[in-house]
Amino acid sequence: MVSIAPHERAKPLAKGSTYPAKDLCSQCGLCDSRWVAYVRQACAFLNQQFEAMEERVHGRSRDLNNEDELYFGVSQRMLSARLRQPIEGAQWTGIVSRIGVRALETGLVDAVLCVGQSPDDRFTPVPVLARTPEEVLAARVNKPTLSPNLEVLEQLPGSGIRRLMAIGVGCQIQALRAVEATLPLEQLYVLGLPCVDNVSRDGLQTFLESASRSPATVVHYEFMQDFRIHFRHSDGSTETVPFFGLDTPKLKDVFAPSCLSCFDYTNAGADLVVGYMGATFGRQWLTVRNPKGQELLDLVEAELDVAPVTSRGKRQAAVQQGIDAYDKAVKLPMWLAELVGCIVKRVGPQGLEYGRFSIDSHFTRNALWVRRNHPEKADAHIPAFAKKIISRYRLPSP
Repeated sequence: MVSIAPHERAKPLAKGSTYPAKDLCSQCGLCDSRWVAYVRQACAFLNQQFEAMEERVHGRSRDLNNEDELYFGVSQRMLSARLRQPIEGAQWTGIVSRIGVRALETGLVDAVLCVGQSPDDRFTPVPVLARTPEEVLAARVNKPTLSPNLEVLEQLPGSGIRRLMAIGVGCQIQALRAVEATLPLEQLYVLGLPCVDNVSRDGLQTFLESASRSPATVVHYEFMQDFRIHFRHSDGSTETVPFFGLDTPKLKDVFAPSCLSCFDYTNAGADLVVGYMGATFGRQWLTVRNPKGQELLDLVEAELDVAPVTSRGKRQAAVQQGIDAYDKAVKLPMWLAELVGCIVKRVGPQGLEYGRFSIDSHFTRNALWVRRNHPEKADAHIPAFAKKIISRYRLPSP
């Protein structure tokens, strides 16, 4: 008798259903596919699985006594880079898009899972299985809203796609890795994006209206290493706002609960991670986690201006001050925010130390949020590496 795998008899949940993770759901899309059959084991918010995932994907888990791995995950190589010939319209120089294009051009993969945008709204994400370089390039630029990337798994059976490169953020990749062995694929490559503080579309609108001079024309934005938010507008103009000038009382609750309970900023399950937070301003930070990650980097390395990662400054005092200020929802007047931003940019953490600053700030905030809002989950949900980082700071009482 032939056994039938759970996903072969499952159906996607109906749109508008209450998902198993309830308020912690990141809308990763797994439940919008037949692979919802595995959600109890796969969901990053129902089953914390860092060590097992790292061992399965990379052959070992991170070394908690190695400061770089404690913060950034399993690594066989770390570097900073930029494309010598940037892709027009890309968010930074376009390394992620270029890898996707080259993966298709060389036949390494049959398709690239990436995120396009709705023709009706520039910030509404539309996951796609791109089969041509043109489709990859059409999906360039980050969409800072929750995106159901994994819903496209439903398209795989019968598609002819046997080799896939998936681009995604931590919660999506954790779920993808958990069901990887059941997918109708011969090969899966994962290009991970660091991610923190995504929002719903309504939450994004609240943020833009609070932070930007022209929210209706913002094309994309990013929290950058110079301690400023960089906005690009549809007319090509740019705008920067100091982190410290944000309206914290208004924005404190705008981020998704899934993001406020996430400890996978650096995308632990990816083969290759491409972001910016561990590099100096104007460059991108890349971490190769395993041989597949090096294969992806090999596609474009000859086109990159590559340099070693660097680290400068000290983060601890700034992190501790930020913990207290955020908890009290302190809002600085803009003149003071500009002054603080200028000082921190000059003497504050840079390179990998900036990355650690960002991780410390978000892990401490998120640990406090989980302990206050889901105390029954806190011990099992917060991974060992995050607990070690959090223990270095004084947190307000839950």
